[in-house]
Amino acid sequence: MEQLSPKDRFVTVYGRKPVLEALADDQLAVDKVILAENARGAAAHEILDAARRRGVQVQRATPHRVKVLAGNGRHDQGVLADVVAPRMRTLDAALSGRKLPSSVLVLDGITTPANVGMILRTATAAGIGGIVVPRRGVASIDPLVVKSSAGVAFHAPMLRCATAGEAARELRSAGYAVIGMDGGSRTSVFDAKIPGRAAFVLGGETDGVSPEVREHVTSWVSIPMAGGVESLNVASAAAVLCFELVRRSR
Repeated sequence: MEQLSPKDRFVTVYGRKPVLEALADDQLAVDKVILAENARGAAAHEILDAARRRGVQVQRATPHRVKVLAGNGRHDQGVLADVVAPRMRTLDAALSGRKLPSSVLVLDGITTPANVGMILRTATAAGIGGIVVPRRGVASIDPLVVKSSAGVAFHAPMLRCATAGEAARELRSAGYAVIGMDGGSRTSVFDAKIPGRAAFVLGGETDGVSPEVREHVTSWVSIPMAGGVESLNVASAAAVLCFELVRRSR
């Protein structure tokens, strides 16, 4: 049986306010809270009381351990919580299932948390079957991403893997057309022939689609621009793409 990493099962939030907000939301299942051994005073007692009311286990750890687990050395405030993400799974699990998602987004080098959060919100609202969020090369799913998604990140259909290059290779091997978004393409996303099973690559804010992913791309599409505008922000481009797919499905 595949050994799942906690990062493939939970969205980890850190800092006193995000942890308290997660504990206060009855719609969220909180697996555990980890509190630094040196955390004392009113703030620590508030967290302990909130966890006790929800029946959530609280573990104590060294401040260094909390920083390592949070992945953020400045803003963890000595506490984190692992929130169950019910629709998060590995890409391998999605591709080995009986019903494969028809449309998938692949995030490639998108490092701004606000962009990742907005893409998760938009793609989930549009009913996209899976959003590949690699563990490396993309902003971590942290409180900034959660806030930008307006909380949707907890429920988004995220697919986890090591890198975007690995995802593009596995998706193509599984029979997906791998379609890159590129402003230089002469084929409009509104006119392109899109097969029934397609993965769309959204490249990074600065460098676009990475060389590791480009070698697996089967075709390219663009969003027509007017008024001298060169391109859209990646989250805006994702919104155009996602709802074009919704339009086609109807």
